[in-house]
Amino acid sequence: MENQLTLYVSNTKTGKDCFASVTQALKSLAPDGTEPVTIAVAPGIYHERITINRPRVTLTGCGAQPEDTVLTYDDYANRIMEDGSKTGTFRSYSLFVDAPDVTLHNLTIENASGDSPTHGQAIALYADGDRLTVDSCRILGHQDTLFTGPLPEKELVKGGFIGPKQFSPRERTNQYYKNCYICGDVDFIFGGAAACFESCTIESLRRFPASDSEQEHASCGDDAPPVQGYVTAASTPKDQNYGYVFVRCRLISKDCPPSSVYLGRPWRNYAKTVFIDCEFGPHIHPALFHDWNKEEAKKSVLYGIYDEHGKEAFPQHADFVRLLSRKEADALLHLL
Repeated sequence: MENQLTLYVSNTKTGKDCFASVTQALKSLAPDGTEPVTIAVAPGIYHERITINRPRVTLTGCGAQPEDTVLTYDDYANRIMEDGSKTGTFRSYSLFVDAPDVTLHNLTIENASGDSPTHGQAIALYADGDRLTVDSCRILGHQDTLFTGPLPEKELVKGGFIGPKQFSPRERTNQYYKNCYICGDVDFIFGGAAACFESCTIESLRRFPASDSEQEHASCGDDAPPVQGYVTAASTPKDQNYGYVFVRCRLISKDCPPSSVYLGRPWRNYAKTVFIDCEFGPHIHPALFHDWNKEEAKKSVLYGIYDEHGKEAFPQHADFVRLLSRKEADALLHLL
């Protein structure tokens, strides 16, 4: 049986067998090591930007619940750096996973920078490792909370991908999120991964107060409801079998008005996002998905819903959204 190394982290206890930060524990490991390592983090708030670039690391919170162990940072895209440039989306992360076979368990991962109208994009978890498992975690932010790499092949705007993987090969990743809570407002789950979300709670936060929200409208008509946000923005590669698959998830909102949030919009053509046996709150727009004003994307996306009530559950869905049969949903689940 393979030996299992366990490291301990606590910001209240000190000693030779206990690190004061997650970063210190990670730096103590040989960068080329491949043996499995568990980093057990005591309850507390850890304000640090963390990078996991070594495979087979399990990062686990030792509290009774994910709220007890908080990994937090507060960078954001609109922050002006010393050279006068903006930080940008992909340098704003709190936790960056850049290795395969990593597990995150029983943690809160937070970007605490603030609201999206002021701060712009602010990634809590930058997940770009294959066979990543995120179990029973809270992932907190506003805009672009969770990025599931890889990046798309090309930028739409010069300098848009400035960050740690800007020039790296676009390697496909498979990711699994189970029993997680993820919150945000605009495109807060985005990227090119093949990712399954099982039994997760997905909460949409209100982006605009009532007095301002009427100024923000979807681009599909003058009578469209005010848009508070979009849950997903997939950039699934063209020949990838699936992108995002949500299974038995709850989509909720405490503050967003009815019909003010879309399930997703295509960051790139060929985006794939499917919801199977999920529960939708009244905040979800009856069209379900938005085309982001990309007529060509309508022909290539796979936006699908399976619900046992079929057409009766979604009578106003957009014409580019597919209502899946049980057979089609089962076939997709078989791929996961």
